[in-house]
Amino acid sequence: MNTEVLPQRLDLGEDQDVEFKLAEGGLPKSLWETISAFANTEGGTVVLGVAEKGEKHEIVGVRSPARLIKAFWDGHNNPQKFSPAICTEGDVERVPIDGRELLLIRVRRAARAQRPVFVNGNPLTGTYKRNFEGDYRCTEAEVRQMLRDASDEPQDGAVLEGFGLEDLDAESLKAYRNRFASHEPDHPFLALDDRALLERLGGWRRERVGGRAGLTLAGLLMFGGERSLLDALPHYHLDYQEQLSADPEQRWTHRITVDGKWAPNLFNFYYRVYPRLVEGLDVPFKLDPQATRIAETHVHEALREALVNTLIHADHQSSRPITVIKRQDAFVFFNPGRLRIPREALYQGGVSDPRNPNGVRLRQFVETGWLEKSGHGRGTRYRWPRQRPGDLFAPAAPGGEGVQHSVTGSEQFTAGSEHLNGGSEHQESEQEARLVALAAPMRASGKVPKWQAEEIILALCSQQWLTLRTLARLLDRAPDSLRNHYINPMLRDGRLRARVPGKPNHPGQAYKKNE
Repeated sequence: MNTEVLPQRLDLGEDQDVEFKLAEGGLPKSLWETISAFANTEGGTVVLGVAEKGEKHEIVGVRSPARLIKAFWDGHNNPQKFSPAICTEGDVERVPIDGRELLLIRVRRAARAQRPVFVNGNPLTGTYKRNFEGDYRCTEAEVRQMLRDASDEPQDGAVLEGFGLEDLDAESLKAYRNRFASHEPDHPFLALDDRALLERLGGWRRERVGGRAGLTLAGLLMFGGERSLLDALPHYHLDYQEQLSADPEQRWTHRITVDGKWAPNLFNFYYRVYPRLVEGLDVPFKLDPQATRIAETHVHEALREALVNTLIHADHQSSRPITVIKRQDAFVFFNPGRLRIPREALYQGGVSDPRNPNGVRLRQFVETGWLEKSGHGRGTRYRWPRQRPGDLFAPAAPGGEGVQHSVTGSEQFTAGSEHLNGGSEHQESEQEARLVALAAPMRASGKVPKWQAEEIILALCSQQWLTLRTLARLLDRAPDSLRNHYINPMLRDGRLRARVPGKPNHPGQAYKKNE
């Protein structure tokens, strides 16, 4: 943020990554809470020297900026006030503007190993997160989730004391061997007994220090029986729902859940759910180079990896369930877990930091294409030609302690090898789901009448400001095409209004329906 952008941001007000504070009598007490919230979420900038006048913000400047900077670094480097120290010298800047001086404090998103960033010496009571323009104290469950993720030890590699091979479902392990043999019939692992096989795959482990050996969480999750799973993970729950009825009173038409009728481990859940997920998908006639019919499309591949990722990369110690929902117009995948890498790295690809690498390894031996370890990125991995209107795929916002993905467009964003940050954001999830549903008719079609496209855009912008980038993503259209053919004409005739009038390329530009 520079002197040219700052006045424009004052007009826009505070949001997810900008906070204005007065600092008239020294550093505001709430400064550290805001820095904690930015660091634990997606980063942001605190501007000191701005007064709030009603719904507007006014530059008043700060007194003795050098003294404020000294006070900031004293607090920042005091672990009883703020921990851990995350800012560097270049993150604090004095900015002269209109004859006054402001202080800008840039806060980067804390690395996984640094979180939680907290105040007043206690992470359980002093950890904050950012939701739009507010700083909110994290729940104890959210803090403990950050603490688990801060460790470099695989979450599913822990040896479970008191658990052994008797806690595994024999039929599940037998089915796994059969699939392994079908995929790699000559693999030397197949000659091993069950314990030796599990040890090679990460389901059984002998600790280097201390010599303790036993079943790992990965082994139990993949092959465990119901009682054993619940003994190890009291909140463990899997839920698949088919919500295909037009009757609002009917919550689901088919359900697979933890009900005592089967061994609800991840291996069994996958093979019960995946065939039902892809049932009804169109499979065009196509031959591979060996003249064998190809029985899958890219949609099948995306759904398969969405399901695998949802199961394997969840934080299984969370109190939230893993939920998969099939609807007439969408597929929804939800699993608990926070984003472990920066959001930009997630979409760009090339970086992988799996929460449960042993589960990844167990899956890789039963079928090809389960999971790429290179981290290809969510924006490029799942693309295919448009299918019929029911085969729509698009992302949904995160909810709860985990990540929810609504699958509904021509590009699949699944619960991949990492997770979006999870706060208490169910409202955002509902808003995103509403937007996805509104955009579906235009997203599903290569071309729609102009009047219909305009109605859809107005409906999307009826309740909140939306950026051109967000509209382009929701509608699966090129930003320039949207701006030239729809946004600009509707701005001119007054049906839309711009958040920053007259500056179409402003970084904070967004659009809303004129009431």
